[in-house]
Amino acid sequence: MNAARISQGVSILSGRASRPIFRLAMFLLVAATLLAMQASAHAAQCPTLLNKHFNQLQNGQPIDLCQYAGKVVLVVNTASLCGFTHQYAGLEKLYADNQDRGLVVLGFPANDFAKQELGTNQEIATFCSRTYGVVFPMFEKSHVVGASTNPLFKALAERTGVKPQWNFHKYLISRDGKDVLSFGSSMEPDDAKLTTQIGSPGHPPPAGKTTQGNWRG
Repeated sequence: MNAARISQGVSILSGRASRPIFRLAMFLLVAATLLAMQASAHAAQCPTLLNKHFNQLQNGQPIDLCQYAGKVVLVVNTASLCGFTHQYAGLEKLYADNQDRGLVVLGFPANDFAKQELGTNQEIATFCSRTYGVVFPMFEKSHVVGASTNPLFKALAERTGVKPQWNFHKYLISRDGKDVLSFGSSMEPDDAKLTTQIGSPGHPPPAGKTTQGNWRG
């Protein structure tokens, strides 16, 4: 009799103990399902061009470029010791004037042309901050031409048929990520040929040339 009661008690206790475990398992399952759904929706909304990750220049933290989906994106390969390095000032002003209107500038330091980039990422970050007050997003040094071209520049070159020929080549990506324009290194950030595409202050987009609003900042 005592053995039966003990057996029954163990059975009851086991049943009670299993309920919190079951609830936890169900909670984890639901949470995993929601995360999977969010990731799927996030991927669906992110243009293929921006569905990439790069490490931030200043701290090496990974950045998902999908966070810039829906913005006009200006991608530039930069260098600290180039004749075009002064364009940092223009790029920063362009970003400051238009970031609230939907423009983001992304800088990608590279040492591919005449080895005009500094050695370490920290040296580059310090130079950009102290010399030009750069706050627009910048990423760790990588290659923008050649066999080791980073995936974004590879995709941009394939999309436009134009590879960077020197430092400070510029690609302008429309809000929906479908259209890309290419501008050579000598094109200054305040050149009307560039600014009219994003509707920079003082240079509103010309009628009929805004690609259905995809460019306008």
